[in-house]
Amino acid sequence: MKWGLSSTLVALIVASLPMTALADASAEDMNKSNNPLTPMVALSLHDYITSSIFGTDETSNSFNLRGAMPHLLGGLPQIARMTIPYQTVPGPDGDQVSGLGDINMFDIFLLRGNEGLELGVGPYFVFPTASEDETGAGKWQVGASVMAMSPHPWGLIGGLLTYQHDVAGDEDRPTQNIATLQPFVIYNLPSAVYLRSTGIWFFNWETGDYYIPIGVGLGKIWKLESGTTMNLFAEPQWTVAHEGLGVPNYQTFIGLNFQFPITRH
Repeated sequence: MKWGLSSTLVALIVASLPMTALADASAEDMNKSNNPLTPMVALSLHDYITSSIFGTDETSNSFNLRGAMPHLLGGLPQIARMTIPYQTVPGPDGDQVSGLGDINMFDIFLLRGNEGLELGVGPYFVFPTASEDETGAGKWQVGASVMAMSPHPWGLIGGLLTYQHDVAGDEDRPTQNIATLQPFVIYNLPSAVYLRSTGIWFFNWETGDYYIPIGVGLGKIWKLESGTTMNLFAEPQWTVAHEGLGVPNYQTFIGLNFQFPITRH
């Protein structure tokens, strides 16, 4: 799934919305829309278009369909989030291989820190659902996720840390021992526009490979009359440090997020 298809999909969704029903979001709405710990039902369309990869002239693409659902299992506030990836990656013969990737999921327990700091911690799971060897690891993986977010009138700062290790699966596939860190820096501007930097830092403790991307992007938030919030953004990301081949050099992260109000009866 390439840039053209992803951008066309986003454009069609936005064009289908009645513009008379859209209004600029408030600063509070903007922070909630960009905060993964906001307890609202969410649906996201995310696309990473990697146009330069270290060690090859090939490109890759990862389209992620993501849903989040707040719940009170056991009487404790939590947010369950599942991500379904569809990937196009370089194949062994120089061709491109496309297919479903490994589905991942976390269930974060919501905590309250000091001075408005929002915290979350919970288990993290990766399921070997890939339809092609090249688009997945072939391993059942278990780990943990930790998140901290600090909303301010000017924006939002925080981070998401995940760790995963394989516990079963294809013994002929490489061991998975991976950590990621995603810093969040959001700076609110007038007219519900904002600056963003949310590159995901990747560390493979098994091989020693890693890459650290830094992003600088722009987003816009609208609030529909129904109470649904829509968040559209694009964020170019450059890798400023890395070890190993086959990791992104330059990529563009584009996305369209929806948050839906919870109706209680």
